Amino acid sequence: MNSKQRIDDYLASQSRLGLLRFITCGSVDDGKSTLIGRMLYEAQLIFEDQVAALRQESRVGPAQLASKVDILDESHAKSHHANSPAESQGEIQDKCNSTINAKSQAHSHAEGQGESHEAPSSTDEDLDFSLLVDGLAAEREQGITIDVAYRFFATEHRKFIVADTPGHEQYTRNMATGASTADVAVILVDAVNGVLTQTRRHSFICSLLGIRQVALAVNKMDLVDYRQDVYEQILADYQAFAKNLDFDQVTAIPLSALKGDNVVERSDAMPWHTGPTLIGYLETVKVQWQEPASQDFRMPVQWVSRPDRSFRGFAGTVVAGSVKPGDEVRVLPSAETAKVKNLVLYQSELPEAVTDQAVTLTLDRELDCSRGDLIVAANQPCEVADQFEVQLVWMDQAPGHHGRGYWLKTATSTVNASISDIKFKYNINTLEQLSARDLDLNDICVATLALDKPIAFEPYSQNRTLGSFVLIDRYTNATVAAGMIKFALRRATNIHAQKLEVNRQAREALNDHQARVLWFTGLSGSGKSSIADALEQRLHQQGIRTYILDGDNIRHGLNQDLGFTEADRVENIRRVAEVARLMLDAGLVVMASFISPFKAERDMARRLFDEGQFIEIFVDTPLEEAERRDVKGLYAKARRGELPNFTGIDSPYEPPENPEIRLNAGENSVETCVQQIVDYLARS
Repeated sequence: MNSKQRIDDYLASQSRLGLLRFITCGSVDDGKSTLIGRMLYEAQLIFEDQVAALRQESRVGPAQLASKVDILDESHAKSHHANSPAESQGEIQDKCNSTINAKSQAHSHAEGQGESHEAPSSTDEDLDFSLLVDGLAAEREQGITIDVAYRFFATEHRKFIVADTPGHEQYTRNMATGASTADVAVILVDAVNGVLTQTRRHSFICSLLGIRQVALAVNKMDLVDYRQDVYEQILADYQAFAKNLDFDQVTAIPLSALKGDNVVERSDAMPWHTGPTLIGYLETVKVQWQEPASQDFRMPVQWVSRPDRSFRGFAGTVVAGSVKPGDEVRVLPSAETAKVKNLVLYQSELPEAVTDQAVTLTLDRELDCSRGDLIVAANQPCEVADQFEVQLVWMDQAPGHHGRGYWLKTATSTVNASISDIKFKYNINTLEQLSARDLDLNDICVATLALDKPIAFEPYSQNRTLGSFVLIDRYTNATVAAGMIKFALRRATNIHAQKLEVNRQAREALNDHQARVLWFTGLSGSGKSSIADALEQRLHQQGIRTYILDGDNIRHGLNQDLGFTEADRVENIRRVAEVARLMLDAGLVVMASFISPFKAERDMARRLFDEGQFIEIFVDTPLEEAERRDVKGLYAKARRGELPNFTGIDSPYEPPENPEIRLNAGENSVETCVQQIVDYLARS
């Protein structure tokens, strides 16, 4: 049989196989990478030169070698559907050549194709199989997994994409990334150490992300002499925890990834195990994609294609259902309807587009539709809302606070969002619900989010794409949290702004001046309150209606329940900003005098107002001068440790980068500073 025929036969057989995505996870050093390497090795998907390199690295130590073993990775797996319209037969053949050669070399030595490695033998028991997966130099030097490693392999019964994820707490974000696209989780437990906190955390995240089938792989059974009682105790411990999770089934498998027990072949050392091997389980487990499902059409718009004046198409990936020319669709959130005119794929047209297919569709009439909008079946639209109850996995070293704003990105849409409430977070060991004001690294919680504009969505339990999102820090662009939408809050649809006949413009006309918010920020003792007080006296003499919101005065009433932790400072400014907005609506010139140390909260306050309404005034006084003026003795107390979280001493102050007004209050008098503000107001 010639090479082309073998390729054709292989492609034909592969096209009939389903694809299973699974994740390996668990605590540090439970043997996840070793297990994947063992599966690839025993499935004979590794070339002889790779095995030779593996033997060499295992002998001399990975830190001394710079070579990287190349195994088929996610880039190959992206094209797993041999019948995908977006991929040519030639491209598929090129991508599959390596796999076919690896499988056929044992039978093709006579044709001069080389030899595959021999079947595993006792001489290979000391191989470090994790080196086949851990590709980063830092991973090899430390013997740990840091990033998510994706690998593709296939057996006679199924194709697989496996995500090998890190076990360290600081890399939990990488584990969540791998779990977000997985159908099955292989959760490893070290037989020596048993079920650990990170085992529970990874299991909980898998449950949150919708994984319903789990293989509990009790690894390193060789280190406990293959004892059944050790295995059964670990299984009992895990089942006691997992009964509160949303798993449909947990299948336990005792194994040794290093020695190959119960990985591919059944182990003679554990005759008491009557269940499947790990490969046997993965080849036969039933997952959601195998079940028939009727879903309504959903396609987030990724790009509006306008190559010329005669063509306007909406490009995206179908995330649910299917669509054909002539189908009536609705664009959300605008709710406008039209009919699909054509489905375009490069230079051809399609009779139908199905789930997971990228396509460009055209409509029979012009609509206001752009990136971030959602095109859905007209008679079965999604909900649209701007407030949600969500589940969050916090992924950032910096804590998350109630009231702090972030970017929220879901599908192709990006909007402003803030955490309006943290309802509770979980004790990861007991799943007990704990009250919380802020979120630390790896915390898992239920919270509510408020968005600055409505988005179309579906709950995560119904649609992973439309129900998932990430929160992004506005200044560092770091992903701080992964989230799943549970449902829209009733107030998002039941509470509407009441239209009033007397509005801000009418009040400004009556007052005969424009309403403004003058936001004074600076260190304690910088002179904010003194300048604001003198400014109000000047404006009052001119007949301008004013009000001062002073930090100390507000804490005697509205904010008397707040302390001075970072979370309390965030909430303090959020409340004051909302009060300032009400006063601006009343037509007043509002002077808010607060340290407001964090840039994020000052920017949050600014976003509540229209252009020109919010004027940030930085009272720029050096710390030394502010401390010298310390008439209240606060700095002295802070230096003695009697006032924790004091700005400028043990709590940071983030100075404004581009304030509308910068006052050199360390050198200039109060009168000079007031005149500078009055001059600015006169010009604007």
